[in-house]
Amino acid sequence: METDTLTIKDIISESLKNSMTYAEYRDLVIKLVEEKSTTGNDKSEALVEYTQLNDRRMRRWDKTGKVAEDLKTKIENFDRKVTWLVISESWCGDAAHIMPIINKAAEVNDNIDYKIVIRDENEALMNQFLTNGGKAVPKLIMLDSETNEVLNTFGPRPTVATNMVKAYKEEHGVITPEFKEDLQRWYNKDKGQSIIEDLVLLLG
Repeated sequence: METDTLTIKDIISESLKNSMTYAEYRDLVIKLVEEKSTTGNDKSEALVEYTQLNDRRMRRWDKTGKVAEDLKTKIENFDRKVTWLVISESWCGDAAHIMPIINKAAEVNDNIDYKIVIRDENEALMNQFLTNGGKAVPKLIMLDSETNEVLNTFGPRPTVATNMVKAYKEEHGVITPEFKEDLQRWYNKDKGQSIIEDLVLLLG
């Protein structure tokens, strides 16, 4: 069956069958590091190295990431069963900072089911949720867990980081390696709070 004859709900249902939990995703990344490999179609040396770096980043956030009490209360009060379906790749720097924090938020409330799929293995899904025409990850799709209706989306970056990138591009035309380093420093300094604030807004 061709993609154009499938509805978004069909594509989402198919992707959910291929999805994994955050714990399974972490196990996958650890295994890829051991095998000197990466997710996705491009197995270049650079992306393999990014996967290794991102495993270390995620390990740090898994240990140190916290949900501020006021935001925790807001997440705890959410009473609708939803699925946070996240499209990602192990080599993505933004994903390494964001995905462990999504997990911290999802753990606060049993109504939130956090699932992950790999972008290059779920092209039909990715094509439904492009950012400015590009396949940017991570992309979180919030679904009603019973109907798979799309309720909202988040990503590929928290709002503050998105605005930083936009302003830099407008001034300099392109994203430089120096700016990427600045962005990593911002993630470290922010400690995931901007991500959680955006997720709370997502829940309404």
